[in-house]
Amino acid sequence: MQSNKLRMAIRSTAAVAILGVAAQANAVSFETGGYETDIYGYARLGASYDIDSNQALSTRSGSYTGLANNDDAPDGHFGADAFQSRIGLKTVTPEGLTMNVEGDFRGSGGGALRLRHAYGSYNGVLMGQTWSNYSSFVGNTATLDFDSLPGYAGYQSRTAQARYTTGALSFSLEDPQNSLLDPTGAAADTKDSLPAFTARLEDSQGGLSYSAAILAHQVGYDDGTNDDSSMGFATFGALKMALSDMITIQGTVSYTDGANSYLYRSGENFGAASAYVDASGDVETISGYGGSVGAGFNLGDGRSINIGYGIVTVDWDDAEDDLGAAAVADQSETNSAIMANYQWTPVKNVMMGVEYQFLKRENVSGDDGDANRILFAAQYNF
Repeated sequence: MQSNKLRMAIRSTAAVAILGVAAQANAVSFETGGYETDIYGYARLGASYDIDSNQALSTRSGSYTGLANNDDAPDGHFGADAFQSRIGLKTVTPEGLTMNVEGDFRGSGGGALRLRHAYGSYNGVLMGQTWSNYSSFVGNTATLDFDSLPGYAGYQSRTAQARYTTGALSFSLEDPQNSLLDPTGAAADTKDSLPAFTARLEDSQGGLSYSAAILAHQVGYDDGTNDDSSMGFATFGALKMALSDMITIQGTVSYTDGANSYLYRSGENFGAASAYVDASGDVETISGYGGSVGAGFNLGDGRSINIGYGIVTVDWDDAEDDLGAAAVADQSETNSAIMANYQWTPVKNVMMGVEYQFLKRENVSGDDGDANRILFAAQYNF
């Protein structure tokens, strides 16, 4: 019995991460003609106070842009928005076909409707846009920051794909994320000739949940005169363990070579360049690695504390040797963050929380900087 409770607690935590606390168990549900339909979502206010330089994106998430040179930036910035709010529609037909469409308001810098999910699924076959199969929420720590910690497992975003799932295994062909660094300008002519291939194992055993995945994709360019490509690879592992009914610990590890687009928050703000074009026109891959660790403490009565740390590092040494120091000096070499929050659910379907963040970035040039931030959130689920 205890083992089942722990397993359900871990699965519930993963569901919360995926739906942003708007679990479909709280959706508005109805049935017509054998079709089971849920309308779900939430309204959310996010507010931030940047003690140092202004690092806020829409949804008040913390950004790494400009962080390495922020010593002379103005201090003290407040902002608030409701762009993280979302709405979704999910329908299951009498034949067992599932269809899901969901959007939020982070599009075009904030305020415009943005498509998050649009897919159909039947008998393990999924077609459409949803979370990349090269992602897992098993090892994630609950944060108020929408973009959360660097080093999380995989792409941590949604993409168009065709996926097949059988038991704990899932395989997909996905829209590839091709990114090149090329001072000569060929990066503007990146070419995708193949889909990205992914395979993932995700399951739970007793109080332990785990996930591991691999990805392969082609990264290349064609400017009409010159062209070249290389294969990029990525892998991750993620774990979550319930130490008791009150305490969970979780973590992730990732490694990429020629696939830094899938190394979460490794670049200017999200993925770093996966490869570079050298003086001969050849595509050379760039490697990177990262990880995260965290803990959650359920205090009872709808109260919890969550603490997490994440870091990613990209190896620019070969690119620096081939292209020169000036070509990569402003590239982010290491991004890291500490986030700690208190969340409170005073009544069902209502969450409020406050979070402290410490962000740090170091560039290849050695320039570095950090920022302290405070976040507040109020969320109303339906």
